[in-house]
Order: sequence, then C-alpha cells, then structure tokens
Amino acid sequence: MNVTYFSDTDTMYLELGTKEPVETKEIADNLYIDFDNEGRIVALTIEHAKGSGVATDFSYQLVGSEGPAESDNKKTA
Repeated sequence: MNVTYFSDTDTMYLELGTKEPVETKEIADNLYIDFDNEGRIVALTIEHAKGSGVATDFSYQLVGSEGPAESDNKKTA
C-alpha cells in the first residue's frame, strides 16, 4: 500500500495494489474509489483531507510481518 498526500490540493491518495484503475465511483462527498477491470478496489481518493480531519494525523500498525511483531508508526501531514 502506498499513501500520497498532495498538499497543494489537500488530497490523499491511497494505492492498495499495483493494478491500474479502470473505473472511479464517488461514494460520498470528496471520497472516490477506483476499481480494476475485475471490480476490485485498487485505490481511494480523499479530497479536502486535512480540512475534514483525515490527513492531520494518521497511524498504522503492522502485524504479522517478518520484522517486529508489532510496529506503530505515526505521521503528521
């Protein structure tokens, strides 16, 4: 997974895989989901991410990897 934040447009883009999106659907105000040719979700786009509180502070937890059993990471946009 790859997360990109575009500060100039206040947009957060979450890539969930390597497949190319072929269709995008708006599922809520400022929230878009990209689908591949098999209908699987491949990306999410959140517009006005900081303005809605999404990109101000986020964290993730990695569980069951070859590295440490648990790893908490915090990022501030």
